[in-house]
Amino acid sequence: MEVIRYPQKRVWPNILQRPVYDFIEIEKKVFPILEEVRQEGDEALKRFTEQFDGVVLASLLVTKEEMEEAVKKVDPELRSAIELASKNIEIFHRSQFETVRKTETMPGVVCWRKSVPIEKVGLYIPGGTAPLFSTILMLAVPARIAGCQEIILCSPPDKQGKLHPTVLFTSHLLGIDRIFKIGGAQAIAAMAYGTESVPRVDKIFGPGNQYVTAAKQLVSKEGVAIDLPAGPSEVAVVADASANPYFVAADLLSQAEHGVDSQVILVTDSVDLIEKVQIAVEHQIFRLPRKEIAKTALQYSKMILLSNLDEAMDLINEYAPEHLILSVKEPDKLAEKVFNAGSVFLGHYTPESAGDYASGTNHTLPTNGFARAYSGVSLDSFVKKITFQEINPDGLRRIGPAIEKMAQAEGLEGHRQAVRIRLDTMEGRIK
Repeated sequence: MEVIRYPQKRVWPNILQRPVYDFIEIEKKVFPILEEVRQEGDEALKRFTEQFDGVVLASLLVTKEEMEEAVKKVDPELRSAIELASKNIEIFHRSQFETVRKTETMPGVVCWRKSVPIEKVGLYIPGGTAPLFSTILMLAVPARIAGCQEIILCSPPDKQGKLHPTVLFTSHLLGIDRIFKIGGAQAIAAMAYGTESVPRVDKIFGPGNQYVTAAKQLVSKEGVAIDLPAGPSEVAVVADASANPYFVAADLLSQAEHGVDSQVILVTDSVDLIEKVQIAVEHQIFRLPRKEIAKTALQYSKMILLSNLDEAMDLINEYAPEHLILSVKEPDKLAEKVFNAGSVFLGHYTPESAGDYASGTNHTLPTNGFARAYSGVSLDSFVKKITFQEINPDGLRRIGPAIEKMAQAEGLEGHRQAVRIRLDTMEGRIK
């Protein structure tokens, strides 16, 4: 990892740059895939599955027999771990329910807002180098709590035309029975447009590589909602002299192993800590089965030494990390200064891994600086907020003249008349 000592604020944007992809070129490759799926449906999906995944499928849908077989293969201890995580995620997301509160803005004028579930949602679960069954928990649990009527799932098959047993077990646990063996941009196209086998959905959720991300962004331009802009995973750790360098190194490596394009950043006011973390990273990286991936990711990563923690927080808020770990003596105090981050982990004993799996918070988070304006996935992601209002005759008498005056000022006579005709009728001027 590159070490940067006491950088001036004017150079912060340069040192905080993420790994950059040429999205114009990626979109040029993705767009034809979307169009072929739109035009040819299942036939295109099977052709792309053979081309990209190396397997010929007779059917895209996971059968009941495949599901039952996969469930038996999952280790009992792993089953228990997944069930524990599911319970915690459900508890946390149920706490996000909003009760309907009616507000009388003035006598006779009542307004309220109600959460209504999105009817049809599609979940994309990457295959690739690791089966992200934990993402099923993060998406399906709140979707189910919200009351979405239809939940489908797409994930790429292996060379034998199968999905990983843990993916199927987790789906089964959460009651998802429409699972399709489709990956990549073609899976996004299938859920966006619908095919003979795959139903069209109203909103698409889930992470993926740059092609999946580009596909999601392209279909969103056509009116299909997506969860949030996403890119390579990232973590920033703010640490002071009280931090355990081996804990910090482990946190950095846990994120670096996600992918070669992941980025990890350590920000500290301790010279000694940087040296100790460097040593700890060298000791720990060789134990990782995915060490080559982590090594490559570390090439994009940095250790930044600043004068104090206030300055560190200024830098962090400019970076807007997906994950932020505050490994400091007084994390609660520092947490008050967080304005831009996807999810925050406080103290020396709160690893980012907890949020990835089982603490209860959601791990589907904004990356690439989008945490400046976007929130992570929550119960709100699976509902629409519909406003209601009811005005009685007395209320219309009170509010009507203001509406008329404003409509008249904007030159919208039809708007004014909609109020005036009611008032005149109430006063007996119109029979």
